[in-house]
Amino acid sequence: MTERTVTAQSMPPAQLAHQLRDAITRLNRRVRQARPVGDLTVTQLSALTSIRLGGALTPRELADVERVQPPTMTKIVAKLEERGLVQRSPHPTDRRQVILAVTEGGRAVLDQFERVRDEWLAHRLAELSDTDREILHHAAEILQRLSRA
Repeated sequence: MTERTVTAQSMPPAQLAHQLRDAITRLNRRVRQARPVGDLTVTQLSALTSIRLGGALTPRELADVERVQPPTMTKIVAKLEERGLVQRSPHPTDRRQVILAVTEGGRAVLDQFERVRDEWLAHRLAELSDTDREILHHAAEILQRLSRA
């Protein structure tokens, strides 16, 4: 048995939870820093991603998803719309509302961000041993299961 296995087996779940959460947070922060040159903020990118994932959303729904106040989301959406990354359409049942959708240009920007981040992470993974990459492959499967629970 390796030292790593013994440590993992004897580690209390609360301690493992802390260690895992910290590692995921730090990796996520580092991956977010790997981005193409441009003036799109992390907040704008997050809102754009939420619209893409959620499909057409009202500004209020987007504010709820992003956990920000509606006036803040109004400013974010205005910047995205100025750049041609989102478009507003009339709400099909409530004329007071609009629906936000990602434009073709917005999808291209998101694809570019994902490509740069994937390239950064792939480069880091290539520096690891085959054994470490295999462990991370299994860990990714486990994390996917946890995220769906």
